[in-house]
Amino acid sequence: MSLRLLKYGFIENHSEEKWIPRPESLKKKYDVVIIGGGGHGLACAYYLAKEHNITNVVVLEKNYVGAGNTGRNTTIIRSNYLTPEGVNFYNESLRLFKNLSEELETNIFYSERGHFTLAHSESTLRTARWRAEVNKHLSVESEVVSPEEVKKACPEIDLSCGGNHAIEGALFHAPGAVARHDAVAWGYAKNASALGVEIHQNTEALDIKIEAGEIKAVKTSNGEIETNVVLSAVAGYTPRLLNLVGLRSPIDIYPLQACVTEPIKPWLNTIIVSGSLHLYVSQSARGELVMGASVDPMELHNNRSTFEFVSALSNQILDLFPFLSSLKINRQWAGMADMTPDFAPVMGTTPVKGFFLDAGWGTWGFKATPVSGKTMANTIATNSNDPLIKSFNLDRFENFQLVGEKGAAAVGH
Repeated sequence: MSLRLLKYGFIENHSEEKWIPRPESLKKKYDVVIIGGGGHGLACAYYLAKEHNITNVVVLEKNYVGAGNTGRNTTIIRSNYLTPEGVNFYNESLRLFKNLSEELETNIFYSERGHFTLAHSESTLRTARWRAEVNKHLSVESEVVSPEEVKKACPEIDLSCGGNHAIEGALFHAPGAVARHDAVAWGYAKNASALGVEIHQNTEALDIKIEAGEIKAVKTSNGEIETNVVLSAVAGYTPRLLNLVGLRSPIDIYPLQACVTEPIKPWLNTIIVSGSLHLYVSQSARGELVMGASVDPMELHNNRSTFEFVSALSNQILDLFPFLSSLKINRQWAGMADMTPDFAPVMGTTPVKGFFLDAGWGTWGFKATPVSGKTMANTIATNSNDPLIKSFNLDRFENFQLVGEKGAAAVGH
């Protein structure tokens, strides 16, 4: 029982300040409407108000803050990507994450752990060397290390992987970190609200009114509101929202599953990822092992997790850590990953005047939360794509200018 409840639980007229004020009703008109109350939408609202003094902003969330992919990810943060566009973008996000607790006055439990992407063959080692050289060229800490160095950082690991997929080395990214996803979302929500942004939970965007190719209004489950600017930040629901404005994209939706174990004594001080074994694992501050795999093989708009997922994951994780055989799975879940053909996001302006897009995050959206919010806020305020996201524009698929980030997916993390 919390101390707050003990102190105030029996006081009839106690009025405690809420983290997110609950507006009584929607206003008739807003300068900016953000659809999606996850980390990206809330971060954009915060930076619009803080850095551009645009405060007549509303965030529409059909459930509750952080109910979508923001609350369904495994919280890994890194910047060791393959392309210069990806490395620069995610490295800026990592930089912002480091100071986010102080900026938002909210403990996001940011913890730098180091990130090992295991290599089980010579071909994966070659890719690791390639990524390391790209990273170093762009001043990102990244290096290929030996199996012995992996063992030194994680003594409990079985380098032979049960004799099936021996570890031949790894790409080590020292700044790799984890943070609390819900704390990030609520921190941005609290601070955006304090700056005048309205956050309407349980409010669904049902339709978007367009006249002469320009945004005019948004119809919601709680009434219609006038606006000339809409940001779509809805992850797995992106194709449905694009249908409302008559736009097409190559985004497909695949379930991404994850799980956590019962809490145990802390022993895993780093982040372990294996593309060959299709898994990644870290240990939370509460002692739970947070584990996941690659996206499901078939497109499906569904958040339900499956027995097949935990069965396959258990088989692979025990190759790495045989001593975990009696550990119990506490809970499992899935998110809807919005995948693009080149494994890079889709951000910025669109052919519809006033309609901006933040999508295509696949399995790496959480780690981009601060930088996506900051760059999208700048893009909306100036009506011009921020320099960091110019390569991520929607028209790259028509112009055959794909980014080519698939080689750094590392099981999506």
